[in-house]
Amino acid sequence: MARTKEFDPDAALQGALELFWSRGYEATTMADLVEHLGIGRASVYATFGSKHELYMRALERYLETRDPLIVSELSAPGPALPAVRALVRRFAAEAGAEESRLNGCFVTNSAAELAPRDAAVARRVELSWEQVETLLHSALSRARAQGELAEERDPRALARMLLVLLQGLRVVGKASSDPARVRDAAEQALALLG
Repeated sequence: MARTKEFDPDAALQGALELFWSRGYEATTMADLVEHLGIGRASVYATFGSKHELYMRALERYLETRDPLIVSELSAPGPALPAVRALVRRFAAEAGAEESRLNGCFVTNSAAELAPRDAAVARRVELSWEQVETLLHSALSRARAQGELAEERDPRALARMLLVLLQGLRVVGKASSDPARVRDAAEQALALLG
């Protein structure tokens, strides 16, 4: 007879996400995971596979909780430009907040730490960025069609600029103790929208 799990795999995955998010992949050992999750090494392997597989599942969990918010913000009916502005300002506020500064963005952290040498992480990060860029492009195209954005403005180029800005806000926000730095950068970028 198969033994029943004596722990909640969902809670363990959330715990792994939090540990990887705060420490990064390389600085988190399997011993750290076992201690933090309060479950045996064999249970971690049996439930999640390798440390890398657990990391990938944690990254997916993070995206499942973050991406729907961006979708709802940028896909809401009505004027599109205010939604774009609100998204950029939210990223700047989060990047400048003390609690966010400690961990940063898990996607951005993954891009900086692992994507250059880990194809699976690079693909997942790129997929996330493509989704955000597509949502921004769609919102900016709607804004141009509704007369909120000047006709000569290129929604695709603006979407790419904003994606890079959003990721940059996360990096600078994590390393800087001056929230005005990210707030001012965001406002200057938003000025380009007209």
